[in-house]
Amino acid sequence: MTPILLASAVAVLWWPPSRSEHRLGGIRNSETPTATRHWRVGALLAVPIVAAAALGVPAAIAAVLICATVASRWRRSARARVREQETADLLLALSVMIAELSVGAPPARACASAAVELDGTRPGSPVSAGLATMAGRAELGGEVIAEDGTNGELSWRRVGIAWQLADRHGLPMVELLTSARADLLARRQFAARTRAGLAGPRATATVLAGLPVIGVLLGEMMGANPLAILTGEGLGGVLLVVGTALSVAGLMWSERITDRVAGQ
Repeated sequence: MTPILLASAVAVLWWPPSRSEHRLGGIRNSETPTATRHWRVGALLAVPIVAAAALGVPAAIAAVLICATVASRWRRSARARVREQETADLLLALSVMIAELSVGAPPARACASAAVELDGTRPGSPVSAGLATMAGRAELGGEVIAEDGTNGELSWRRVGIAWQLADRHGLPMVELLTSARADLLARRQFAARTRAGLAGPRATATVLAGLPVIGVLLGEMMGANPLAILTGEGLGGVLLVVGTALSVAGLMWSERITDRVAGQ
């Protein structure tokens, strides 16, 4: 029973969170993500320990490889959620600034209004903090953004770049921000279509990586007792570690390929 429970725990950890869970995570309070991260870290640390105690050293090494892969996927998902949220915040800020500029508000006031609106919608947003900083710089007569070479392709610096272009060349700032918002929406829609198109290959790679676990469980139910061989100290343990490493490498390589396609 212990091997079956361990395999079930690894399968649950491996399974990526759904988009519904991502959306529900946005309406939870700030303490819930921290508690969830602590639970996940504890689970990842517990799996190799349980594997070492119940199945031996080869199983513990295989569990470490699997847990490292799961942690890497969680970090990748977290970075993707941060980018999506930053894009949504920037779109909201651009909408507010375009509305303020259309009724004749100065750029500094429009930027400050966007920062206040965004901070009320999602407190602690880096986009809101960046817009507030730009508004303060403009009111003090300084440069709206510092020339530090930081990429502003998909951040609040996009607003600052448009602002500087409008000041230097006498262009209507509202038209620049409208173009920036349209470009950002097009990029967001293209990224969503790309992710939807890659959902099938990613699911296939995950299923293929988990097929050896299903094969071992079927062998146990048939009475072949493959776990006794794979968790032994001889060749079976070596095969378990090598097979797990190959499955993990294949999954990570497929993730790398799909990430490169999604990033184009």
